[in-house]
Amino acid sequence: MLTFLGRSQPFCDGLNRRNFLRVGAFGAGLTLADQLRVRAANKGDAAGLRGTAESPKSAIMIYLPGGPSHLDMWDLKPDAPAEFRGEFKPISTNVPGVQICEHFPLQAKLFDKLAVVRSLVAVDEHSDSLVMTGYSEQVNRTAGHPSFGSVVSKVRGGAGDVPPFVSLRGMSIGTEPGFLGVAHRPFAPEGPGKENLRLANGVTAGRMDDRKDLLANFDTVRRDLDASGSMSGMDAFTQRAFDMIASGLVRKALDLKNEDPRTRERYKGVEQFLTARRLVEAGVGCVTLSYGGWDTHDSNFKTLARQLPMLDRGIAALIQDLHDRGMQDDVVTVVWGEFGRTPKINNSNAGRDHWSPVMSALVAGGGLKMGQAVGASTARGETPKDRPYKVPHLLSTLYKAVGIDASQTFPNGSGRPMYVLDDRDVVKELV
Repeated sequence: MLTFLGRSQPFCDGLNRRNFLRVGAFGAGLTLADQLRVRAANKGDAAGLRGTAESPKSAIMIYLPGGPSHLDMWDLKPDAPAEFRGEFKPISTNVPGVQICEHFPLQAKLFDKLAVVRSLVAVDEHSDSLVMTGYSEQVNRTAGHPSFGSVVSKVRGGAGDVPPFVSLRGMSIGTEPGFLGVAHRPFAPEGPGKENLRLANGVTAGRMDDRKDLLANFDTVRRDLDASGSMSGMDAFTQRAFDMIASGLVRKALDLKNEDPRTRERYKGVEQFLTARRLVEAGVGCVTLSYGGWDTHDSNFKTLARQLPMLDRGIAALIQDLHDRGMQDDVVTVVWGEFGRTPKINNSNAGRDHWSPVMSALVAGGGLKMGQAVGASTARGETPKDRPYKVPHLLSTLYKAVGIDASQTFPNGSGRPMYVLDDRDVVKELV
């Protein structure tokens, strides 16, 4: 067994959300080849490897870990008292009446291609579980609801030979497949994982086929004895590993050297956004990534003044590229964290603390209605003023955008049918 550790994200609760992936390795570079089914590579580069017009839509889910401040990003309150409004000023976007933070000038110029939901209600916990599954971490400790990407993998995994779900931020509670099983965990190509996407030295395609047959025979006894269904998941896991190596498509999509240097320059410092674009171009159904650390109990404005311009660059470059390639309706993108921050600045540390009663989320593409701000918070950004929506409502909207019915059911570990989402209302203004 080989274990590769991903990034560690410390939060104020003292826990590290360390990502990990442990996979049985049997030569031929199988480690990290997790739940991946790669299409036959008929073209060399990821660019130009999009599916046909009949191909299903994809999702890019950008997670801002720690809880980004809604009042300092997409929902500024310039008329509120100083202890609420903070240091940043609003700027106008190219959509009349919509203003966002001064550190988002690139988004402001293309806001007709974006939409913000300013009236989302969340829960107070440091976890991506709610925004990725529709259920809190506390609920999911026993219920095991699957992540958005795992549902995409389940629905699409057998329909083609594309990688269904890729996580550029490793494994986390919010990327787990829950009762859908290990075959629908994401592939996490972090660190040395990229090296596992090629044949090992001295291993030819013929030798790899021999190892594949041997591994299948080796697992026969365990499969016959297994009553949990885990081995069937591992069978899919292993099959995709071999296919991934043979194709090389994912390795090429992850290799940013294949991009024009001018494009790489536009994404400098936010290369994960470019990698996500290349993966959906190659046909991946769901890509999730994270950027920054947003648990700003201290020095909120210093931290955001540094991070917001880089986030602005990544979002603007990604959305503009998707439009330039005619993919704006084929890919839905969402940018959000687990909750907002306190409207009132804490006096001791110039920070903002946790605030779940309201937060904001940015959405783009997927055939949804852009160029608008949906909902509003109160004058001091404390609660929704109108059109309150819950996080599962936006997730339901994203499922609809990629053509997945959130009312369908899958059996859990005990065979009970479970809905993809229990709370399936959509954000009406977006559809």
